[in-house]
Amino acid sequence: MSDIRLENLTKRFGSFTAIENMNLHIQDGEFLALLGPSGCGKSTTMNIIAGMEKPTEGKVYFGDREVSRVPMGKRGVGFVFQNYAIFTHMTVRQNLDYGLRMNGLPAEERKRKANEMASFMELTSMLEKPTAGLSVNILQRIAIGRSAVLEPAIFLLDEPLSNVDAAFRSVMRYELKQLQRRFKQTMVYVTHDQLEAMTMADRIAVMDQGVLQQIGTPLEVYNNPANVFVANFIGAPGMNLLEGSLVSEGGSLFVNFAGLQQKMELPESLATAAQAVQSRDVIFGFRPEEVELDAQPGGLTLPATFLERIGARTILHLGKDVCEVKAVFENDVEVMLDSQVAFRPATGSERLFEAASGKRIS
Repeated sequence: MSDIRLENLTKRFGSFTAIENMNLHIQDGEFLALLGPSGCGKSTTMNIIAGMEKPTEGKVYFGDREVSRVPMGKRGVGFVFQNYAIFTHMTVRQNLDYGLRMNGLPAEERKRKANEMASFMELTSMLEKPTAGLSVNILQRIAIGRSAVLEPAIFLLDEPLSNVDAAFRSVMRYELKQLQRRFKQTMVYVTHDQLEAMTMADRIAVMDQGVLQQIGTPLEVYNNPANVFVANFIGAPGMNLLEGSLVSEGGSLFVNFAGLQQKMELPESLATAAQAVQSRDVIFGFRPEEVELDAQPGGLTLPATFLERIGARTILHLGKDVCEVKAVFENDVEVMLDSQVAFRPATGSERLFEAASGKRIS
């Protein structure tokens, strides 16, 4: 079994807590992305899984085997770093062959495996070339191939695409997913880039300030964020979040936006959930992609302040500061700047969060 379990994992560096009481189960053969901003604890989590750091508290299991204090070299994991760490005095073949040779495989088997990996990573034409002078893109291909050729049951990648160009990142996202499917590895991928996480991962573990905020499929964390942090962090742009308070009128429940001097009625399902919340202060959320321009009563009205035309997408900015709303359209939208624009979230797209805790109300 190559599933990974982190139980009550805490890591401190002096008085600084890098990871706080994390519980996470990564399934056998799963592609899991650890996603979060810089300094959130995702690389520390990866280093503990790899064996480069020991937990201050808690345990790490590979299957039924506890490996919390097992050295990295005895864990049987593959690891790819951000800065590729290639042997530049060796050829491409010698780099691919290195781990196989250290493991004592016969020369013919090493040659066969290196050739197969070179073919998969599109390195065949340069197998006999020295690695010194090769592009960063190619060096990262070699680094990934050098670890993958060992066919580790657990494959760890720490921001492996952060130093390569945008076009190559797109290619490698596809190839890494194909690599994982081919070898049926449990793959843990650290990134701050949500596009990488959303396109490759089976599930995403979102972290902030050393705390696991939410774990779910890409669509789960996008459509149903557990809290305000996930709502704002996931998405480009992130979820629109407007501060308001709950008010009852005529048997219906509304969110009153004091800063806008406007209000919006909550749908019945959300109103029912909100009734159970003690505090009346809330944050009303909806995705920019789910904004509908609508002059019918019951919506909101804000001035158009900016239009971003990005190829096939247009981002319309409405209002400003704490009352700013962004709306994304697949094509251009005919709106005059400074004009008043009436809009509403698409039915069913509304999300509500507690203002004090930031937790979703559901």
